[in-house]
Amino acid sequence: MSYFKLKEPPRREDRLQACIAHGAALGDLATRRMQCCLPNSERRFTQNSICLLLPALGTMNSIPNSVVLMHGGLGCGSSCHGGNAGVRSGNNHRWGVVKDGTWLSTGLTEADVISGGEPKLAEAIIAADRRYRPSVIFVVASCVPGIIGDDVDGVVEQVQPAVEARLLPVHCEGFKTKIWATAYDAVYHAIGRTLLPEAGFIAGKKPGKTVNLMNMSSMGRVDEVELERLLKELELAVNIFPVFSDPGAMQRMATADLSISTCPTHDDYMLNHLQEKYQVPFIIRHMPIGIENTGKWLQDVAEFFGLGAKAKAIIKQEEAELAAALAPLKPMFKGKKAFVSAGEFRALSTAILLAELGFEVVGVRAFHHDEFADIEYEKLLRITGTDYPLNIANCQPFEEANLLRKIQPDVFLGHMNGNSTAAKMGIATHVIYNTGLHYVGYRGAYELARRLYRQLKNPRFNGNISKYVKLPYQESWYRQDPFKYIETAGGDLE
Repeated sequence: MSYFKLKEPPRREDRLQACIAHGAALGDLATRRMQCCLPNSERRFTQNSICLLLPALGTMNSIPNSVVLMHGGLGCGSSCHGGNAGVRSGNNHRWGVVKDGTWLSTGLTEADVISGGEPKLAEAIIAADRRYRPSVIFVVASCVPGIIGDDVDGVVEQVQPAVEARLLPVHCEGFKTKIWATAYDAVYHAIGRTLLPEAGFIAGKKPGKTVNLMNMSSMGRVDEVELERLLKELELAVNIFPVFSDPGAMQRMATADLSISTCPTHDDYMLNHLQEKYQVPFIIRHMPIGIENTGKWLQDVAEFFGLGAKAKAIIKQEEAELAAALAPLKPMFKGKKAFVSAGEFRALSTAILLAELGFEVVGVRAFHHDEFADIEYEKLLRITGTDYPLNIANCQPFEEANLLRKIQPDVFLGHMNGNSTAAKMGIATHVIYNTGLHYVGYRGAYELARRLYRQLKNPRFNGNISKYVKLPYQESWYRQDPFKYIETAGGDLE
């Protein structure tokens, strides 16, 4: 049975046997099946985590002419205030209009928890439709309705005839999964069940060769432009889904000749559905960050359309121009040690790029692990060697601080809200993802190198911070194995 026949997607722990707890040397990946995938693998102590509601909101708020209605406590979704900067800049980069996302909350109270929140949700849906007249309303179930048993899908079905907007129930009950990447499945699940056409739909198919370029918050507009440039050199028409894509245009996903992933962690759930229901094949092998990865990504697409020879010529020219541009920068990177931390594919592909630039990769932390990253670990082992730590962790800054103290990297690349530990230790930090900066393709490789060159040329800022700020860990912790609380891991890195 297709997952899309269910009211909500399965947990990634069940669907992909994904895991969040592993710590050992990279070389321990001898069988490509990590220790953390064994049953009952977990931490005896966990410091924090990420709720899947956060990444889901980042995508939903980007959809034009939509309202995100959160059914839950008033604090749920407060991250929208910070994430709105990305919505505003994304709209500005694409259409020259600064526009906020629109999100509301049912603000469930203690009384609602006792008596049930379904009437309040129905009223909120009708009010949002009348006030904003959106094309779609994402009706988002957070933890509270999941705990008290509110039937969000039932309310949506009951209210839909009374409103003009299409209602998309999205299940983001944070207590149901420890793998916050399940958020991407939840959003795609809602889109696939509500905004895509019935099977057999072929109207609107464009002549020529058309591809779905999938972007589930994998990149900003500047990176979309880079990939569009490369694909258009192959004379392919490009549709980008789902961020900042008009809801009425979503059905075009079902009419493309090929779907192309830009991040397998984000895209596999929808791409399998498009193939199963609409016979749209897909490619999901590489993330186009780094020189080798970009070439492999483009070559795979070209081979599908019988354009392999043309792609080889493009790649050869692009790599030659990039090598010339990088030549004056690379001497700065020789001997410099780098640690990367991000979602699995971004962390691995960025580590590979850093090795291509001449850095010594000395540590990798990925937020979770599943089978799609096996090919990236093989590349990393081939390019960088095996004798440095790999940490699979949904945050856990105490493990990160321990590793950084032992390794002492010259630069740390992590998400902007996750760089503080390294910064307080005096390590130069650089953001590994920002929708306004280049990371993807050949342009992204050059721009990242250029930014790192400038930062490493004058790394004193974080050094000054470390003189006045201390982390809350005792010296005894830094002397211990950073992975001591992972039940199936061990080994002394000292």
